[in-house]
Amino acid sequence: MRKVFNLFFLAFAFLLFTSFETYTYQIALLKYNGGGDWYANPTSLPNLVKFCNDNLKTNINPTPATVTVGSSEIFQYPFLHMTGHGNVVFSAADAENLRNYLMAGGFLHIDDNYGMDPFVRPQMKKVFPELDFVELPFDHPIYHQKFPFPKGLPKIHEHDGKASQGFGLIYEGRLVCFYSYETDLGDGWEDQEVHKDSNEKRQQALQMGANLVQFAFKGGRE
Repeated sequence: MRKVFNLFFLAFAFLLFTSFETYTYQIALLKYNGGGDWYANPTSLPNLVKFCNDNLKTNINPTPATVTVGSSEIFQYPFLHMTGHGNVVFSAADAENLRNYLMAGGFLHIDDNYGMDPFVRPQMKKVFPELDFVELPFDHPIYHQKFPFPKGLPKIHEHDGKASQGFGLIYEGRLVCFYSYETDLGDGWEDQEVHKDSNEKRQQALQMGANLVQFAFKGGRE
């Protein structure tokens, strides 16, 4: 399995460092069943990609892809983003496909857009029955990439007034899934006129998003 991971990661590294000018890879939005609005925040990923390209000097395709969770196409993308407010349903085939993707070196960011939490947790348990989400400490490297967040996830939207939390699924020492809860990073990535967030909040959200991308592109192990 480690050999598979190495091949997967080396392929992404090759694309990252040798094929920038032709945008030979993208990040992707994950489409799922169950009726939840997987398509929420349509301006968020394009804005995050632009921010990463400008500030991390990446050269990600400015147009994110959309890919279904059960499709073999997910293996084309080093970073998947999943969001929504409601129900999520993974079939057995979906869960197996996503598990294989994550075990092979892929990275999934789940962003609870308020209301997703009770649905997405049992579905991710189908993907990794042996794993539980663990809250990541503030000194975890994901909070200390290009942009330092010594107190963990920024709080972008209030909702229930709870503290923002970052959870992870860790497989064989590698963070394969990062779950942002009670923060709404994706809302902060959207065009300013959508949610009327302050520039300060939007910058915090984009900076944390850039950290996720940078961490994922490093293989999720730093």
